Amino acid sequence: MSDALDKAEAAAREAAENTDLTRIVAAVLATQQAMQQQSTSVAQQSTQAACQHHKPRRSAGEWLGIACAVCVGGVGIAFASIALAILGGVAAIVVLVLRDMWRDMRNPKGR
Repeated sequence: MSDALDKAEAAAREAAENTDLTRIVAAVLATQQAMQQQSTSVAQQSTQAACQHHKPRRSAGEWLGIACAVCVGGVGIAFASIALAILGGVAAIVVLVLRDMWRDMRNPKGR
């Protein structure tokens, strides 16, 4: 019977120690959480204070997007210029052929 009583007493001591340990861990966690909330609120206040008179800057991704848009636009303008040059050449050939046909129709005897 004394053996069971010793086991019960040891279990009671262990439970008491675990309760104290649990309280300590809970206090440490609460302190860490309070410090984290305080540092977060300070960081938010400093960010808000710094951003009131400064415009946000563009990120690298935005600059990369702008550069790609400019390159694509430049290539598009180049292709449009080439297309206009070809169109002008074709139009000149068509005008010359039509003029020659008009001359032939007005002067049937030949040149």
